[in-house]
Amino acid sequence: MTVSETQYLALLDRVVRHGDERMDRTGVGTLSLFGEMLRFDLRDGTVPILTTKRVFWKTAVKEMLWFVSGGTNIRPLLEDNVRIWSDWPLARYRREVDPAIGQAEFEQRVLDDDAFAARWGDLGPVYGKQWRRWVDAAGREHDQLGRLIDTLRRDPASRRMLFHAWNVGEIDQMALPPCHMVYQFHVNSRRELSCIIYQRSCDLFLGAPFNFTGGAALLLMIAQQADLTPGELVWMGGDVHLYRNHLDQVGALMARAPRPAPTMRLRRRAESIDAYRIDDFEVSGYDPHPALHGDVAV
Repeated sequence: MTVSETQYLALLDRVVRHGDERMDRTGVGTLSLFGEMLRFDLRDGTVPILTTKRVFWKTAVKEMLWFVSGGTNIRPLLEDNVRIWSDWPLARYRREVDPAIGQAEFEQRVLDDDAFAARWGDLGPVYGKQWRRWVDAAGREHDQLGRLIDTLRRDPASRRMLFHAWNVGEIDQMALPPCHMVYQFHVNSRRELSCIIYQRSCDLFLGAPFNFTGGAALLLMIAQQADLTPGELVWMGGDVHLYRNHLDQVGALMARAPRPAPTMRLRRRAESIDAYRIDDFEVSGYDPHPALHGDVAV
């Protein structure tokens, strides 16, 4: 993936050099470009886990497994030592109840108290709800992901193989409207499965590396369930931005040389899309530069 990671570095450079300066919803400020695309070839087993900074790939895959499970509460994530979704419910609790509570105390209460977790740990009808339990006007639930896999098995030439999370009627109930909102799939004549991820809004430094990793893991799972082989992961970004408080870290990352891409494989064939666990994923050859950290804009 060295060439693919070079694409990512070139995109960072374009945003730094040519990004439009904007004050955004979070008040932090961004440099932004509109309409970008990256292509990652997964056919040789490599995956887009960045090497120019350490990406905690297990965290990204655990998040994807949580989406696939239909989850909307942060408690299962915290039980898996994943804290990347805590900022939003914590901010709400601070606004409405206790502005002084620390993150560790809040998370522990979610873990220890069922009622507290139900009230304050839930994010509303976010990704997992829409992927697995989209409710139509008649009140019927639709499993978009399950239907996709069924279509891949029955009619792989279909041009209707997608799922999305932009449920207009429920946007206002979500802690955060979906960023990576549409996943479309394509099977070629060699039975290679490719996926386009359309992301309406992309934090290019913190968010994108997780989206690339999680997207690759999802593609591997779906390909296996449909008896296909992985093809390409195509990422399309709408508002692609760097937060101003990440620019120093971005400069440090861009000064690093990419290293050989790691590979990812599934250790077993799960009985269904719901049966995958983090231990099913094996990443080899990952030798990244040190991690670079930044604050999440909420």
